[in-house]
Amino acid sequence: MFKNHKALGALLIGLVLMPFIVHGKEAPADLQPLEDIPPPTLGSEADPDEPEVTIIKKDDGETVEEYRLNGQLYMLKVTPANGVPYYLHKEDQDGGWTNDGPNPPLVIPKWTIFRF
Repeated sequence: MFKNHKALGALLIGLVLMPFIVHGKEAPADLQPLEDIPPPTLGSEADPDEPEVTIIKKDDGETVEEYRLNGQLYMLKVTPANGVPYYLHKEDQDGGWTNDGPNPPLVIPKWTIFRF
């Protein structure tokens, strides 16, 4: 790549000294300081896109986290005392719950094969 070691050395020295050379320049005279920006305030109104999470710890060590959006419960995270956490999601507003955990419920086909 570099056959001339002197050129490589000069390049490395230039790269090392570059921040010090650039930093030594004076700032233009017409610069004005920026105004102070106040920190964001935490209002009483929650962000409408952020869910409200309620954590319920039961006596047996199980923890249930309820996720609500606009007051509607749409998801539960259940963490058993000795086990893997699993999630329950609402299928729709009026529907039941869907399990998306490590062992989803077994779906058994309910076809009629014979009738007696």
